[in-house]
Amino acid sequence: MDAIVEAALKKWPNVPHCYGWLALDARGNWYMRDERCQAAGPFPQVKGSRVTHEKLREFIERNYAVDERGAWFFQNGPQRVYLQLEAAPWIWRLDGDALATPSTVRSHTGLSSTVDAVWLDEQDRLFLSTPLGLGLVHSLDMDWAAQAVEQGLWVPEVRSHETLLQQFGIVLAPAAD
Repeated sequence: MDAIVEAALKKWPNVPHCYGWLALDARGNWYMRDERCQAAGPFPQVKGSRVTHEKLREFIERNYAVDERGAWFFQNGPQRVYLQLEAAPWIWRLDGDALATPSTVRSHTGLSSTVDAVWLDEQDRLFLSTPLGLGLVHSLDMDWAAQAVEQGLWVPEVRSHETLLQQFGIVLAPAAD
């Protein structure tokens, strides 16, 4: 977490949490969802405005975390902004070396991790569990992932998306208590 965020938390420890204003889609894109977007429909049917500003994306990614309930958030200074997740808290990227090193993946936030297990859900989406947690393989990288499966480097187990969320304690759409 950024030092300025930690300092703001100490200075203003009781700022109310924010819900519904930020979301992560299945391709690792962040979306701002103002009141108009929220009123127009649920995420991901109505996504909102994609965050394209590089420094803002990097700030969100550095201050991205999970609470004890399994709800993911962005710590924006003293305010915790809870995210709506389309599929999972991590979107895993592979590269051309995926078949040489199928145990290493990179998250949508740029973090590297190792693959512990591979899961296929009822929509044929490929999920990977790592020490960082559960994530979805990015759709653009499914060719490399399919090759890893075909070569026996990954052997997916079949689980429903709901079962995976429960197993890994993930809340897709947190709400205020």
